[in-house]
Amino acid sequence: MNERTAVVVEDDHDVADAISGLLDQAGFDVVVATTGTDALSAIRDHRPDLVTLDLSLPDIDGVEVCRQIRLVSDCYVIVVSARTAEVDRLIGLEVGADDYLVKPFSMRELQARVAALFRRPRSSDAFASESATTTAAAALRTHAPASSAVAVAVAPSLTIGCDHLTLNRGAREVLVAGQEVDLTRTEFDLLAHLVVNAGVVVPREELLRAVWATEFVPDSTHVVDVHLANLRRKLRSAAPDNEWIRTIRGVGFRFDPCCP
Repeated sequence: MNERTAVVVEDDHDVADAISGLLDQAGFDVVVATTGTDALSAIRDHRPDLVTLDLSLPDIDGVEVCRQIRLVSDCYVIVVSARTAEVDRLIGLEVGADDYLVKPFSMRELQARVAALFRRPRSSDAFASESATTTAAAALRTHAPASSAVAVAVAPSLTIGCDHLTLNRGAREVLVAGQEVDLTRTEFDLLAHLVVNAGVVVPREELLRAVWATEFVPDSTHVVDVHLANLRRKLRSAAPDNEWIRTIRGVGFRFDPCCP
């Protein structure tokens, strides 16, 4: 049995067969669901690592399926849809999708996007290693001593800010004043990367490489802005006056651990 499981949610049998074949060759145990109801059942039963999700399903709209997936699973979700409007992309990302692929697409592109998702750190050890490396690099950029930053990066949890924001990488949870903030995998990884580089402006291209494990291509940094907007909205719901994440126009973002 393969170590990873994927659920392919697609009512077009030809497309489902093509995606299933690709993922099977990549080492996934693949389960196919042709309706939203079957998809949610399969996700509860099989606890997949990856879901590819068509938005146009015969029973439940794919956006609602994605929203319900996020209530029970932190798996990677790639929306695979013929809907090309920007609003569809934004809604898909807002409800928790990690990526959005427009039909028709090449199998090589899907393969590359799946590979990029699984290059993200998934364990606390991997996170600690990457965090220490990126924090040291950030310190060099600002000519600041790296030792204290690295010590923070490898701690089991980080408590920062006047509103008591706690980021626990082992449990992959964020608390604000003791209240848990429900973040997607992507939102957590973005916040974590900004936190370990606190006080340093992080370019969009660096966030793209660190969180999506891919190089910058034209327009690709727009996905960073969408996910960061969702992250900020969730943090403000818990702490309306927080100003932790600041946009530095034309450059990127900076995490400020203290409120103004």
